[in-house]
Amino acid sequence: MERELRASIEAERRYKRENEAKLRAVSQRVNYNQFRDLVLSSHLKPLEKKDIDGAPRKQPWNLVAPSNQ
Repeated sequence: MERELRASIEAERRYKRENEAKLRAVSQRVNYNQFRDLVLSSHLKPLEKKDIDGAPRKQPWNLVAPSNQ
């Protein structure tokens, strides 16, 4: 019963999150592909400054350029 309640709560959160994304997308007058992408990515959260500063870089962006080490 508790599992059903948690699933129901999560379903309600997802519905609200996706509905808000749909309303934002409609107000921005985007095409269908952009609309779909906005709704599908509604669960993502932007990075904060503290998440980016000082974090080690794992992806070398320019493999051809000499490193600055």
